[in-house]
Amino acid sequence: MNEKLTAKASIQILKPIEVVYEAIVNPEKMSNYFIERGTARLDSISTLDWKFPEFDDIFTVEGKFVQPYDYISFDWSGGAEDMLVEIFLEKTSPMATVVRIKESKFNTDEEGIKQAMGQTEGWANFLACLKAYLEYGINLREGAFDFMKS
Repeated sequence: MNEKLTAKASIQILKPIEVVYEAIVNPEKMSNYFIERGTARLDSISTLDWKFPEFDDIFTVEGKFVQPYDYISFDWSGGAEDMLVEIFLEKTSPMATVVRIKESKFNTDEEGIKQAMGQTEGWANFLACLKAYLEYGINLREGAFDFMKS
């Protein structure tokens, strides 16, 4: 049996699905809660770069498939095979959206387990920051990871 691990996180945000979607694909919105800057909107078959405030590195992101308001997928693994981030948006009322994130596929060895746990932690943080920004105008990420700077 050669099973793989998946990182998952989810949250409900009290904003319309269109607002939540735009906050995830638009780098100007993302810079208010997640990245320092991005080079382009995240859409199907696009390649763009994300810069995080606490790291010097630039992360290349390859858009895979985007279905406006419902589904966003991308790869930011740097070429690792079979790695995919999927974001599912579900309108639960006119003013509420459930966001589910799944990143896979991680190996079941010690390194894969650590990666899956770390990515689950990271996506939970992403969702909390997204919720705080959209519902309250707060950037939870500001200063939160300064201790990680080299």
